[in-house]
Amino acid sequence: MIEDIKKIDDNRIEYKGEVLNVPHHIAVIPDGNRRWARERGLAPIFGHKEGVKAYEKLLENAAALGVSYVTFYAFSTENWKRSESEVEGLMSLLALQLKNFSKILGKNKNKIRFLVIGNRKGLSESLQKAIAKMEKDTAKNTELTAVIAINYGGRDELLSGVKNILKDIETGAIKSEDLSEDVLGQYLFTKNIPDPDLLIRTSGEERISNFLLWQLAYTELYFDKCWWPDFSFENLIDAVRSYSKRQRRYGGA
Repeated sequence: MIEDIKKIDDNRIEYKGEVLNVPHHIAVIPDGNRRWARERGLAPIFGHKEGVKAYEKLLENAAALGVSYVTFYAFSTENWKRSESEVEGLMSLLALQLKNFSKILGKNKNKIRFLVIGNRKGLSESLQKAIAKMEKDTAKNTELTAVIAINYGGRDELLSGVKNILKDIETGAIKSEDLSEDVLGQYLFTKNIPDPDLLIRTSGEERISNFLLWQLAYTELYFDKCWWPDFSFENLIDAVRSYSKRQRRYGGA
């Protein structure tokens, strides 16, 4: 458990006698909320509510490990295709969490900074205001940055970035010959956020589902078979343990 963690330095911990490398940035695709609910004969919204609890635990556990960034795929651009009742339920749940983030975080309310990525124009005005307030109220927190992807799609992000680059080329703000990977990165929703070191996806599915297509170029991938509501501290440790055994080459020998 958390109390068994001993910090060695900024990049390593000792857990029950085992030395583990801690990812600077973990991205999460929380799959399996609906199937968790279906197994119990419940409506999908109950799975999503349990998924929120798992997310709260994830932030607490990640902070204890010394992770600096956690990016969470909360609602994709494709999720609008779900039933009207489920989408409405998800939006209401998101709004509730965003408006009550301080109470929900408890002892961590002064440690975690929140950022939201995605197309905000597709969200309700009240949800946009709740996002802006949450980001403003947590802007000075530095221990952990929690990035929440809402109405987010990797292709939509890249398309939006390219369109904005073309606009700036037309106005002379930048020159086409100055384009580079770093320049493009500044036109993405994740500008100034480091690329993930580790991606965790639950439910046994092994795909990235239009999530952080540019940013995951050299990310280590980890797939857990459990449903997201069941994702625990030990599941997180298993993912970090797997990450610790990998040798990151970034395309090199």
